[in-house]
Amino acid sequence: MTFIHFLAALPWRNEILSLASVPFFFGGLLLFFRILGKTGLFAWTVLCTVAANIEVLILVHAFGLDTTLGNVIFASTFLATDIMSELCGKKEANRCVLAGIVANLAFIAVSQSWFLYIPAADDWASPAIRTVFAATPRIMLASLAAYVVCELHDVWAYHAIWAWTARRCGEKRAFLWLRNNGSTLASQLLNVVLFNVLAFAGTYSAPTLLQIIVAGYAIFIATSILDTPFLYLARRIADRHPEFLAR
Repeated sequence: MTFIHFLAALPWRNEILSLASVPFFFGGLLLFFRILGKTGLFAWTVLCTVAANIEVLILVHAFGLDTTLGNVIFASTFLATDIMSELCGKKEANRCVLAGIVANLAFIAVSQSWFLYIPAADDWASPAIRTVFAATPRIMLASLAAYVVCELHDVWAYHAIWAWTARRCGEKRAFLWLRNNGSTLASQLLNVVLFNVLAFAGTYSAPTLLQIIVAGYAIFIATSILDTPFLYLARRIADRHPEFLAR
């Protein structure tokens, strides 16, 4: 029995895969940072903003609720901007957001250009690709709108909380967990409501849409809390290897 067949036989595989995706994606981000330095944070943001917009087309049932995929991988982009904010400052964090915006716009243009070609008689892939990517413009534009609002808010909130805690305790490095979770939880609420309403209103029934929003935010609450150790680890890596920030 292959590993894929083993997973397919598990009754709780959606839940298992959802839980396993947290260390996989957050750890993947740190691996990019460890190998490529600051450039790795930009690369991860571009990769995940595009991948999340494809994954989000898939609706799964996990933990008793219907939810779309893409929540965890998209949550890792918040970790990327928080790492960038912590280690490189607000300007570089906003540049990371800009990289995600440009990647989204480029992918919309590229994916829609595929439909301008006339498939060959023996082509077998075009129907499946058209089925998947026909919804891409709405999904991508909804994601882009939500991404711009929530990620810029996340960077602003991160530094606002940081300035407040620094004034209160006189220690700049303290309360990393607070600025991380406070900014991300507020921004993810904006994201999950704005994206799902813009992307899926009229596609799913109102009860299903509400369930997707609730389930999505529940996942974001969990991932926001779980990404905190990875942020501390990124800061520790940067303390030991400050040259990574120059890459």
